[in-house]
Amino acid sequence: MDLRQLQTLVAVADTGSFAAAARVVHLTSSAVSQQIQALEGELGVTLFDRTKRPPRINAKGEEMLRAARSVVRTMTEARMAISGGRTAGVLKIGAIRTVSMQLVPQAFAAMWALYPDLSFDLTVGMSEALMSDVAAGRLDAAVVAEHVGVPASLSWTPVLSEPLVLVGPPGSEGRSELSLLHDLPFIRYETTVPLARQIETELSRLGVAAKEIAVTNTMPSVVGLVQAGLGVAIVPKIAFLDAAPGTLVCRPFCEGAITRRLGLVQRQVSSRVEVLTGLRRVLTERARDLGVGC
Repeated sequence: MDLRQLQTLVAVADTGSFAAAARVVHLTSSAVSQQIQALEGELGVTLFDRTKRPPRINAKGEEMLRAARSVVRTMTEARMAISGGRTAGVLKIGAIRTVSMQLVPQAFAAMWALYPDLSFDLTVGMSEALMSDVAAGRLDAAVVAEHVGVPASLSWTPVLSEPLVLVGPPGSEGRSELSLLHDLPFIRYETTVPLARQIETELSRLGVAAKEIAVTNTMPSVVGLVQAGLGVAIVPKIAFLDAAPGTLVCRPFCEGAITRRLGLVQRQVSSRVEVLTGLRRVLTERARDLGVGC
């Protein structure tokens, strides 16, 4: 088993085929196939289901892939450190949608100033899926919600805390929170994520049977529907920071008592600990600048 075989395995998994991986590792398709077969021979197991076209990585292959990603990343960074090179490579980060528009891009810009040889790969998704990608080694880290189960192999560190806010259309100024919720149509955030569950729980606790007029699965569209005058909604503060002045009426939900926290999740043992520590620090600083610091 050598490093090139592991790099080839990672390339096949990332590109989805032997032919595409060949272009990434600068080999022929037959050479890629030979390397994978040699690796399987040394391990004594089959890593791909070759009854599928293209071949699909199997459960044993997934296990080997996690180890291969770690080894390849460690060796790349060790070479840089020994040669006196600067931190380089691709930092693969996941983020939920509400922080992918301002907070994470601003953090990447700050990181690039610190590590000019670093590049970034941003994946936007749901907290649970992003957590799985970090655990599997497909992502280096991810910004996810607090209320998700964190496996023992991962650590979660808070980077922001923000209030939930009741937002209404222009013209709804001066009305009480309960009046807005009882009288105006409600725009619901429908996803299987902690924030959506948190909002539903608080409405139930208040005894509010909201008159639902629209359902959508992204926060920008929730905010847009409110701005269009369709009704009211409950959103995290960071979701409407780009809203033009005068397009929303905003007030802290439950007088600011209801908050959500987001944090950076990463593997307990990671060869990228230095750069991820820097990323966590920058995310925390930018969150404070946006008024949603811990």
